[in-house]
Amino acid sequence: MAKKSAIEKNNKRKALAERYAAKRAALKAAAMDENLSLEERFKARIKLAQMPRNTAANRVRNRCEVTGRPRAYYRKLKMSRIALRELGSRGQVPGLVKSSW
Repeated sequence: MAKKSAIEKNNKRKALAERYAAKRAALKAAAMDENLSLEERFKARIKLAQMPRNTAANRVRNRCEVTGRPRAYYRKLKMSRIALRELGSRGQVPGLVKSSW
């Protein structure tokens, strides 16, 4: 099990990224728009840089929803390989046949 503080920090980042996604996208589009003047594009870049860092989506870490483990994460299942193995051993994952020989 991962530290509660690490899990909560990541949950906070998820919430912030979701809340500021539209604003960041608008500023990014303005900064990349070549129809705007150079000054307006630069102002958009400055505003984007002044936003809190944790509002960026790439700051969010994929974590296992069962244990909170940050590594060996399967996106499709939203869990780590270790949690998948444990649930598979108990027969709680539909369609998964775990061999034991």
